[in-house]
Amino acid sequence: MDVTETDLRLSDGRQLHLYDTGAEGADPRRTVFWHHGTPNIGAPPVPLFPAASRLGIRWVSYDRPGYGGSTPAPDRDVASAAADTLAVADALGIGDFAVMGHSGGGPHALACGALLPDRVRCVVSASGLAPYGAAGLDWFAGMSESGIASLRAAAAGRAAAEAHAAADEYDPEMFAPADHEALATGWSWFDEVVGPAVASGPAGLVDDGLAYVAPWGFDPGQVAAPVLVLHGGADRSVPSSHAQWLADRCPAGELWLEPADGHISVLNSGAAALEWLVEHC
Repeated sequence: MDVTETDLRLSDGRQLHLYDTGAEGADPRRTVFWHHGTPNIGAPPVPLFPAASRLGIRWVSYDRPGYGGSTPAPDRDVASAAADTLAVADALGIGDFAVMGHSGGGPHALACGALLPDRVRCVVSASGLAPYGAAGLDWFAGMSESGIASLRAAAAGRAAAEAHAAADEYDPEMFAPADHEALATGWSWFDEVVGPAVASGPAGLVDDGLAYVAPWGFDPGQVAAPVLVLHGGADRSVPSSHAQWLADRCPAGELWLEPADGHISVLNSGAAALEWLVEHC
């Protein structure tokens, strides 16, 4: 699959940097918007290209504000992803579409499902967070110490989040053994999207963290479309209890819990998740 990169100027003057594998050979009903994790740029997931090509899927994505070539929007909330995604779809002449998000992209994919009910046919949230302070969920339980520290800093406000991000170092304990294996093999692709995301500083990461611990601007229970919640039972970055909470709240939610997988390695089930999208869209 070839990826075309372009820039889109929005009505508010911001720019979004877009990625598109193109409509040629793809079923127009099988456009999938990819929502990237934290900190990543928005390039669609190359390890899933063979499955996408086989299934006739067209990938469309963009750098979230503050990452890569997209203009920062420091006060953005999770819900704002719906308006940005709609602007991209309209600019490219895309009608209905599916959304798939990984990690921090999970909440943003759910935002599209909740707020664009006439356009979003189905949703996949992989390794995604539940809303901060969600009723009945011990939000930090099972999360790595570094993850807790980062998100508690975000909950304390922008100054604390920026100070933490400036001093933070990579913590290998945030990943399960299965994740390290995946990152050393098929999902080494993450090297291509993490480095560029932080090359000019942690602004995008900080804005993401602040959005995760603030009101999202929608309720996951609003997502009427079919939702697949894919999660690893050994996830140390986002505990699997978040997945159970989301699957229980989404009216048409379905949980795939992979007990031995972590935050990254669960994407080894990504091809099966794309098949689920094709079946349910």
